[in-house]
This record gives sequence, structure tokens and C-alpha cells, in this order.
Amino acid sequence: MAEREESRGKKLQKELGLPRKSAWERLEPGAREKVFAFAEGYKGFLSRAKTEREAIRAALEAARGRGFISLNDIPSGRGLDPGSRFFLTWRDKVMLLGIAGTAPLEEGIRLVGAHVDAPRLDLKPMPLYEKDGLAMFKTHYYGGIKKYQWTALPLALHGVIMLRDGRRVEVVIGEDAGDPIFSVSDLLPHLAKEQMKKNMEEALSGDDLNLVVGSLPFEGEEELKDKIRLAILQLLNQRYGLVEEDFITAELELVPAGPARDLGLDRSLVGAYGQDDRVCAYTALQAVLELENPGHTAMVLLVDKEEIGSTGNTGAHSRFLEYALTELAARMGSASIVNVGRIMANSQAISADVTAGVDPTYENYFDMYNASFLGYGVVLNKYSGSRGKYDANDASAEFMGRLRDIFNHNRVIWQSGELGKVDAGGGGTIAKFLAYFGLDVADCGPALLSMHAPLEIASKVDIYMAYRAYGAFLAS
Repeated sequence: MAEREESRGKKLQKELGLPRKSAWERLEPGAREKVFAFAEGYKGFLSRAKTEREAIRAALEAARGRGFISLNDIPSGRGLDPGSRFFLTWRDKVMLLGIAGTAPLEEGIRLVGAHVDAPRLDLKPMPLYEKDGLAMFKTHYYGGIKKYQWTALPLALHGVIMLRDGRRVEVVIGEDAGDPIFSVSDLLPHLAKEQMKKNMEEALSGDDLNLVVGSLPFEGEEELKDKIRLAILQLLNQRYGLVEEDFITAELELVPAGPARDLGLDRSLVGAYGQDDRVCAYTALQAVLELENPGHTAMVLLVDKEEIGSTGNTGAHSRFLEYALTELAARMGSASIVNVGRIMANSQAISADVTAGVDPTYENYFDMYNASFLGYGVVLNKYSGSRGKYDANDASAEFMGRLRDIFNHNRVIWQSGELGKVDAGGGGTIAKFLAYFGLDVADCGPALLSMHAPLEIASKVDIYMAYRAYGAFLAS
């Protein structure tokens, strides 16, 4: 009798409960090899796409290689047949890729949106100065960072410079084995007694993030002042044609130097800069590249500026999506503004963004009943925001139920999650900006450790399940 009752209880647990189990243990036979193979392409993307411009360029190259054509090359009114593959880029920092569906456009689209910017250090408009025998660059950090993590770290300089003669010059210094690197110096522990008494936020200010860039003085004229600074200007002029005024018209970003790497003895994790949110950008990109003949028009939107509030004309808060849908509607026989509004109201979206995974060292910052774990599958978040869901989207029960059904039907291994304890902090995504246009939207992406750090950690199986989840949604 006791054995029958125990068996009945176990059966009920299986039927009614939601057990948590590693995705590695739930993979279908032969899937582990697919997971590791997919991660190789992802690491290559991360290694060459360290800025928003580089990420969009890589996405554009991949799209053209798979037969996508610019929407601008399709005459208005010509029409797009089901299965037609198109893209639209904006300011070199935003991209929309799509495949025309069999359903009328007014019935809505399926959209996966991710951002391609990441926390970093930007050069100030007038960065170069000389002091105490060194040439230095002044920086302004971009996005939410722990400033101390960016000291004593090999950094590479990426970006573009607009020269005064009108030429546009691209810069990458610090990635090749023979390149010099840069670094923000740190105070030695022998002299840091007072500094180490301060809290983490006060120990290092934003204006302390100064970059060491050289020490050789200009030769031959003893009476000159700031000879090291002049020598650096001369080097930049010889290599790029730059004069000091050109710093003002440049976008130069400092990012961690070096490629993405396998992490862990078993190589089950990826350690790299910029996985928030290029992990979602890459997996969404791969999902739409491989999609064939969707029912609804399926699109992937890659945007900039999420880390600073999605502002500006390249952020999700811009009207780019509205503009793009207007252009698309004009080529699919639905050119009126009323119809564009109807398209948005009937559309569904995933805000593809990462969330915080439980770190064994910092468990007390998580609600362990509602937390996400690395290696347990892609995370479906009903809401983000902070404190009382402030600044969140908060997806409806109906849409969450639809996503759950899509994932389960397509054997996507997923978990639910929150971004830490209720009052511990929080953060936002582009979900609320997509919702502003009337789309049903929820957040979905892999969990990370060390989010916003120079090296973030993701599980390869979660990365693969994000790709599977986005593909299943786009095809729905």
C-alpha cells in the first residue's frame, strides 16, 4: 500500500509540478553536437562584432549571403511575393531583416528585436593630454558598468573618424597579435589604503577612467612643450590622416581586447565581452536567415542605444520601426497610415534580451523560486523593470500562454525568470518601446553571469535554445 501511495504521489508530481532540470540532460539524442557547433559560429561573430557598427555590418554580410535584398532596391508598388527576403539598414547601427509571409500584412508580423550596443568606454571629444611623462586619453563610460572592472585590463580601440577633408576612416587597434593594446591604470595596493576604505562606487570616479596611450617624446626640439602628446598626434596623423580637431567628429570606443573563448574545462560555456545583447542578436539573426516561407511576415530588428535608454534616432524609442513598416506596406499594397497602425496592433514580438543567471557566490540577491539558471534553457520573462515593475512591459497572460505553447510544441527547452529580488535593483529592455506601438511582447533570452562586465558568461545550451525559440516564434 505504501509503495502504491508513493507511486501515485510521484505521478502527481510529474503531472502537476514543474521540475527544474539541466537542459543538457533534456537534449534530444545527437543535439549536444549541434549545440557545440552552433557556439563556434557565435564565438566568431562576437570576436569580430565588438561595436554596434561592426555587428550590423556582420549581420548585413550574412543577410546578403543568404539572398536578402535591400528594401530600397524594391520599387514601391511592385509587391513582395511570399518568401521574399528583404532588409533595411539605418545609420549603420540599425537593421531590419524580414521574410514576407503568406498571410496579408494587415494580419500582423512576427518580430524578434534585440540590441547590438554594449557597455564600454568612449573617448571624450577632446581626449588627448600629457601628464607626468605619459600621454593619456580621457574617456566617458557608456551604459551601466562597475567602473573598477575596467582598470588594469587589455583594451582595444574600435570606431570611425570623420576627417576634415571628408574622408571616413575606420579604426581597429588592439585585436591582432602584433597590435599594441591600451589600459586604464590602477592604484597599487601598497598605496591604496584610503581608496580601499571607500565603497565600490566612490573608490573610482568616471573621470578616473583615463587611458595610457604612450610615453615617447617627439624628437629634435627641446623647447617644445607636451612632446609626448605631440608624438602621439604625429603617429595618428601618419597612420590615419587625423588632426586633433578630428577627435570631435569621431566615434571611438574602448572594448576588451581579444576573441571570445570557451570557458570551463568541459567547454560548456562561452566567456566574452558584449554577450548582452549580441547573444540575442546573433541567435535571432541565424533564426531568420534559416527561416523558409513563414505564415506571417517574420522580421528581426537589431537596434542601438538600449544600454542608455534606447534614445536617439538609432534606438528602439525612435520611429524607425514605424518608418520601416510604412516602406514595407508600400511594397505590399498596404500603404496607408491606418493600415500601418493596424499591422502593429495585430503584431506579436519577442524582446530578445538576456537576464541574470544565479551566481553561486551571490545567491542571496536572487529569489531562488523565480530565478534563472545557466544551462537550464532560454529564459521567458513576463516583465523586467525595477521595484514595483516600474518601466516594465509586463506581458499579458494570453501572450505568455501563446509563447509557452509555441516553445513546448517545438521542443524548446525554456525556463521562467526574474532579474533578481524585487527590491535588489532591476533593469529594462526594448519591450516597452515595442509595446508602445501596440505589439504584444514579452522578454526572452539566455541567462548570463557577470552581466555588463568586460567578460560575461553564457551557457552554450541556452544560446542554442534561444536560437530555437526565436525560430519557432518567427515561424508561428
